[in-house]
Amino acid sequence: MEGVSEIKLCTNGLESVECGNQNAPLMEIGLGNYGCSHYRRRCKIRAPCCNEIFDCRHCHNEAKNSLESNPLQRHDIPRHEIEKIICSLCDTEQDVQQCCINCGVCMGKYFCSKCKFFDDDVSKNQYHCDECGICRTGGEENFFHCDKCGCCYAKLMRDAHRCVERAMHCNCPVCFEFLFDTMKDVTVLPCGHTMHLECLREMEQHYRYSCPVCSKSICDMSNWWRKLDQEIASTPMPAIYQNKMVWILCNDCGATSHVQFHIVAHKCLNCKSYNTRQTQGGRDASCSSGMSEMVS
Repeated sequence: MEGVSEIKLCTNGLESVECGNQNAPLMEIGLGNYGCSHYRRRCKIRAPCCNEIFDCRHCHNEAKNSLESNPLQRHDIPRHEIEKIICSLCDTEQDVQQCCINCGVCMGKYFCSKCKFFDDDVSKNQYHCDECGICRTGGEENFFHCDKCGCCYAKLMRDAHRCVERAMHCNCPVCFEFLFDTMKDVTVLPCGHTMHLECLREMEQHYRYSCPVCSKSICDMSNWWRKLDQEIASTPMPAIYQNKMVWILCNDCGATSHVQFHIVAHKCLNCKSYNTRQTQGGRDASCSSGMSEMVS
């Protein structure tokens, strides 16, 4: 039926199943012994773009986009255009299908005919999302597709996330890897922007607590703001600066405030956040520089 993904799971049982006219025990041959660092599978793919054979699309993309390759010839594989695969057990080249036409082995316990995707590790709970147009992991029952964000999120986020149009159709703002089909864990910040979880952890290790895209705070910073209150109270400004006023813009609430200048940081009069930037008047004193000195 058009519009319905043809996703199948080969059974693990000993009962006979129809797949290449072979029984289940035969389909277990070679299970877990073939594949690459990305996937366990019992087939290779012929890339339609360069007609070369690779274990998977990631192997192709890494090889063709390496620093050693010709910059003019770098490219990604058009995954949905793959037409030929090669059985890893008998080396038979054939059209894309789950079971080998020659030896009958199941080349991937998880198989998606739309993505031309094979994987023997079904513990990932793979599923195909028609709206995303690709296969994802984690179990279809645990995710929903957000039409505005253009990607699948955990159901716990259905009424809790801030929608950003095509939020995942961009590069990670830290490492610049494309997020939509990344194999790494992705996190959604309170502002709705997305990035790799490991990149977020690295930011936190360097005391960076604002979104690299919009500069909004990425977590509850109230404890830090209280520490800054104490730091400012214990750091009186010289007399020449005590009457100096500056305009600031709050990165968290967007409000502008006219506040007394201080070398450490400036506090938003609307939401009490120190995640602010100076817009007019005197020396630029940002929250980030003051916070880095406090926690280093």
